Amino acid sequence: MSGFDVLTRGEVLDAALQARDYLVSCGVPGALAAKDPRLWGRRTVDHSRLGWLDLPEASRGLLKQIEGLISEVRYTGLDHIVLIGLGAESLAAEAIMDARGGDGPGGALAAGDAAGTRGGPGGGRLTVLDGGDTAALGFALERLDRTLVVLSSKSGVSLEGDAYRRIFAEAFRRHGLSEREIAGRFLVITDHGSPLHDFARQSGYRIGLTDPHLPGHFSALSAYGLVPAVLAGADAHGLLDEAATLTPMLGDGEENPGLLLGAILGGCAQQGVRGAPRDKLVLRENGGSGALSSWIGHLLSVGTGKRGRGVLTFDPPGSPGELADAHEVAINPRSPQGEADTALWAPLGAQFLLWEYAAAVAGWLLGVNPFEPGGTVVQEAEDDAVTMLRAAGDGPLGGERPDFVDDDVEVYADLAWPGGSAAAAGVADLPSVLDALLGSVAGDGYLSIVTYLSGDFSGRYLAPALARRTGRPVSYGPGPGYLHATGSVHKDGPGTGAFLIVSGDPPAGDPLADHPVPGRPYSLGRMRLARAVAEARALRQRGLPVVRLHLRDPVAGAGRLTEAVRVAARA
Repeated sequence: MSGFDVLTRGEVLDAALQARDYLVSCGVPGALAAKDPRLWGRRTVDHSRLGWLDLPEASRGLLKQIEGLISEVRYTGLDHIVLIGLGAESLAAEAIMDARGGDGPGGALAAGDAAGTRGGPGGGRLTVLDGGDTAALGFALERLDRTLVVLSSKSGVSLEGDAYRRIFAEAFRRHGLSEREIAGRFLVITDHGSPLHDFARQSGYRIGLTDPHLPGHFSALSAYGLVPAVLAGADAHGLLDEAATLTPMLGDGEENPGLLLGAILGGCAQQGVRGAPRDKLVLRENGGSGALSSWIGHLLSVGTGKRGRGVLTFDPPGSPGELADAHEVAINPRSPQGEADTALWAPLGAQFLLWEYAAAVAGWLLGVNPFEPGGTVVQEAEDDAVTMLRAAGDGPLGGERPDFVDDDVEVYADLAWPGGSAAAAGVADLPSVLDALLGSVAGDGYLSIVTYLSGDFSGRYLAPALARRTGRPVSYGPGPGYLHATGSVHKDGPGTGAFLIVSGDPPAGDPLADHPVPGRPYSLGRMRLARAVAEARALRQRGLPVVRLHLRDPVAGAGRLTEAVRVAARA
């Protein structure tokens, strides 16, 4: 696909055209084309923060620099790339593998592949480990002879990154590799001068350095997105060609697809339609696994989720239908006819640049700096989890006691109960607490489901029924990756979310679900639980309604939860 087009209609079109005219009159497209930092004020954005506009050409030098590494990896048979990273560091690479995969339309997984593993056209594989389902870890550990581990982070290594690095180093050691050979199995992609850079240098790991001024959520076409995918067999040159074809269209003028898309996003979120801000975006992606939509959600959440504003994305299963404060965007639909308010067509390389440009424009319209990282609100929960793990030892995490237990499902609920507690409100079963949570969803709000489980149980299974019951959109995703990607808009955005967090004991018979972390006094299962407790606590501290359910038996508990949702949805 080589064409570019953005089409919108109806009331969204009216709002977008008004916003676009305002952008043109203020000189925003011209200033962006000139990479003028004064758009957001001299003190907040410097010229280098806009370097993502140059990546379609600048990253060609990067590809030339890694030719030797690619040849070496191919020669030694390391065709399985394990990418350890959260947020932008993994989502862009996943989207590239989806589009460039050779196993079928959209890079479909081959039979027997684990979730989180994607095939490349040359037979390579990319497996992403972000602290979620451990099936991908098992897949990777079975292929140590062919595995190169890429540790990707702009700053320091995350809690999950440290755990997985230790697990793989120990696995390589038990596999008979020397310390020097183990170091050769790790590639670190990070910013020049970051704490991770220093650690990698001391460990003797291969290092790929990036520009520390480049915003992480605007780095899809940098080393963070390209290098893991290229090592797994993707064609990054073609990707950059696609983006470069779009670049001349991002000039000073109305015939600019990025300007129109940014006007749609920012104009709808700022002024809305008929007085109702449309700050909820339903993304309908044609083909692929949804990795591109996840990357877009991360970009917009971090780029716009500040100062009580922000655009939050939803998948179609979580949309109850037409809403006054939401609009639907179809990505590469087969036909321009359809129910979506907006449709856009572009190949993947251009999609990355198009959405980055639109996020910058939308941020300007919303009066926020889109290049500020959202790391502070995300990092606080990780720091709390680390502190919790150190303080608890073998004891309970966080010192919390459930409000009640219903058939081996522990219920921790922080809601506005009559009488001050669940017991005082006469709530003592799972359907009732879910009913209370759904009742807390505001008329302009949404529900978010985050699962911290080692199995394949997903909030996707619960979203349609809950969306129908509340008449409000429902977002969902696995922790910690989902809240790492979207936490900015949940915590610093409009503040209209309600949250269902699901944690669980490791399932019996799955040793990987509770795999010990070498050199640390905790396992993957305990680490995952600490993350869930910390995130629930961070959301509560912002006055947001939160219910955390802990499944003592994750298999039976998932069934119990599904049935309770059916009951609550019928109430």
